Amino acid sequence: IIQPKIISLNQMITDMEKMLQRLIGEHIELQTILSSEPGNLNADPSQLEQVIMNLCINARDAMPDGGTLLIYTENVQLDETDESGIYDAAPGAYIKLSISDTGTGMDEKLRSQVFEPFFTTKEKGKGTGLGLSTVYGIIKQSGGTIWVESEIGKGTTFNMLFPRSSESIENDFDTHTASVDMRGSETILVVEDEDALRTLTVEMLEENGYTVLKAEDGEAALSISITYNNRIDLLLTDVVMPKMNGRKLAEEILKIHPEIFILYMSGYTEDAIVHHGVLDGSTEFISKPFKPTALLHKIRKIFTQTV
Repeated sequence: IIQPKIISLNQMITDMEKMLQRLIGEHIELQTILSSEPGNLNADPSQLEQVIMNLCINARDAMPDGGTLLIYTENVQLDETDESGIYDAAPGAYIKLSISDTGTGMDEKLRSQVFEPFFTTKEKGKGTGLGLSTVYGIIKQSGGTIWVESEIGKGTTFNMLFPRSSESIENDFDTHTASVDMRGSETILVVEDEDALRTLTVEMLEENGYTVLKAEDGEAALSISITYNNRIDLLLTDVVMPKMNGRKLAEEILKIHPEIFILYMSGYTEDAIVHHGVLDGSTEFISKPFKPTALLHKIRKIFTQTV
């Protein structure tokens, strides 16, 4: 389900820049070149943020020894004379978004498979294979198109086109720093096996007033829940993890802390998680990668819900 709004792509990227730099790490230089004549587009802001974060995480993984990540926007006008076929788009006004890395690159065979569901080049346990197929689906739902350019040893560029809108930006769109009403003082146990995402999540929660415990897998989290003497208010856990999955971890921790709230997160979509029986439809869930404000809103909603 999408909830499109009129948004500024340039403003969204500017608002996300600090978070993206923390997510990709100090060994990668983040550069942004944004159109001097920005246009607006009609899209679901949270899903577009997910697209950008997914592509930046993939770029980071392609540059383990460091490199440069470039985010570029420009206005594009396609007319009837364009016969390149590369855009796969009707004539009209568009906003082009490109995300480029200087990483390992891909050969032609890999390029032809990157948007297939469950296809991944990452080692077992390091990727769901759903990231780029989700990106593809979101862009198509937004009326856009995407294609990839890559060469072995020369990096990769994902190019996207979105129809440009002449409408004004809606006032209720806000991607700025979390407001005071999203702060809290509760204790949260964060369980995430990806180091960068765990660190980013912990820092963000601590900056907003929470006491945070952290673990890299289910077994470590269970050990913390046993030895920690005070109340743990919320378990924020990945669903698919080595050693112990999120649902099993939640079952065990509920025996020790019966009043704890549970919030699952996963790179898989919620529908896929429920369909395959990992979770049931009544559980609280947030898709990865998520924007910090989305997580903060979700957590406050859980803590303030009427029982």
